[in-house]
Amino acid sequence: MQLTFLLLPVAATFGWFMGRKDQQQNPINSNPNQLRHDYFKGLNYLINEQPDKAVDVFIKLLEIDSDTVETHLALGNLFRRRGEVDRAIRIHQNLIARPQLNKPHRVLALSALGQDYLSAGVLDRAERLFLELVRIGEENQQSLQFLLRIYEQEKDWKEAIEIARKIEGLSKKTMSATIAQYYCELAEQVLEKSWVTEALAHLKRAQAIDQRCVRSSMVRGRIAMEAGEYLEAIRSYKFVRTQDPDYLSEIIEPLWHCYAQLGDEASMVKFLHTCLVDTPRIKIVLAISNYLQEHADDKAAIDFVAEQVQRRPSLRGLSHLVGIYTSNSRGDTREKLRILKKFIDMLLSAKPVYRCENCGFSAKTLLWLCPGCHKWSRVKPIQGLEGS
Repeated sequence: MQLTFLLLPVAATFGWFMGRKDQQQNPINSNPNQLRHDYFKGLNYLINEQPDKAVDVFIKLLEIDSDTVETHLALGNLFRRRGEVDRAIRIHQNLIARPQLNKPHRVLALSALGQDYLSAGVLDRAERLFLELVRIGEENQQSLQFLLRIYEQEKDWKEAIEIARKIEGLSKKTMSATIAQYYCELAEQVLEKSWVTEALAHLKRAQAIDQRCVRSSMVRGRIAMEAGEYLEAIRSYKFVRTQDPDYLSEIIEPLWHCYAQLGDEASMVKFLHTCLVDTPRIKIVLAISNYLQEHADDKAAIDFVAEQVQRRPSLRGLSHLVGIYTSNSRGDTREKLRILKKFIDMLLSAKPVYRCENCGFSAKTLLWLCPGCHKWSRVKPIQGLEGS
């Protein structure tokens, strides 16, 4: 229905256009009868709700000039949004091929065609078009944004850094958080080749650009931990709390491993209790509970978790609590508790663990770049009843 409504002005425009041209010396078709036949054929397709066939007819008939360019652009863009990229490409290529197209309209058509190629995954052609638009000084900021998207998809982080700096210069808005993420990506790339020194240099640059870059601290911590430098790893992981406490749940497991390797789990528990005061997270509660079960008894763990879950209701906390009760029960009670825990865990398994603060995109794993809105550092662990 949306496409049919869009085509109605196309049909009306062409009807007016055909009447106007009939009065001129050079008609748009040497056979007016055939022209009218095709025009009414297109209208018939519209009446019978066959808009795709109508599109083919009107594209063929409609002469491109300043009166009809906007309609062509809108039609092509609609096709792209509908996922019919081949049609969008054909319409926009048809526009660009017209020598009488003025410069502003040509720029719009080139940009639209670049977006078509980007949607189709033909990144090399999209890149050439947007680079050309930047070169001629047209659609600069928008073209740079599309180039940034291309280089992100290609994982060409050095080019992405260069483009991001150009966007900063034009927009006068900082892109430090994004650029820091690009340096983290470079660090991850060279780590695959075991180039630790180069990786640390990239991470240092990321930290200098964005003091709140949690990822740089987490990767530095991982590098130190894998090298057996546990004190250095602990410093890096604990710095995450200062940068963004929303990511605390991500560093509990590796941080605990480091303290365990040093034989100093008591210091880890002390740190967790400190965190629990100002940044209560259920993962912190569960980590302390596990320690209590191992070094005290189940009753101490039950009392602690029950108190925390009462303060801040959590399905994960409830599941953990039921699990402790189950292990301390017998017979029919044990079986009923086991069934209850199973259903709670089934409910949790169907829930996302992370959510983008910007667009609401949900995921099971931590993503630094949101696939929904293409924003960096906005996907975070979900908090609250169903969160961590």
